[in-house]
Amino acid sequence: MDNYHVRLIAPAQMADEEIMKFQSSMREVMLFIKYSKDKENLSRVLSANERRFREVESRAADVIEAITNSGIKYDEEDEVVNVCQAIQEMRKESERDGELKKAREAAGKLYEMGLDTDKIAQAAISN
Repeated sequence: MDNYHVRLIAPAQMADEEIMKFQSSMREVMLFIKYSKDKENLSRVLSANERRFREVESRAADVIEAITNSGIKYDEEDEVVNVCQAIQEMRKESERDGELKKAREAAGKLYEMGLDTDKIAQAAISN
């Protein structure tokens, strides 16, 4: 059996300066992975490298999605992905989901308090 060398890369343990030495889309993949669990720093990195993150190869976006499970969505026919826009859309969707959850909880509490379902529906529609 042949003896192969395997090189592991740990983005979280690399300095940004090391990651910035990559010349391919590997740079964006590594930066995104490194900061994927830190929203504040991820936003900072996306802003600082906005030009490059606006045109990430779809294969690189697939790698980012597979490793970070970030929910990046794009049209499969696209050759490049605007990761900044995808992240913004995910945040908006998350906010809408949160608002909907709160509205459902409030409606449930009003129902438990004995408020008529027609009035609950009327209040929900007016907001």
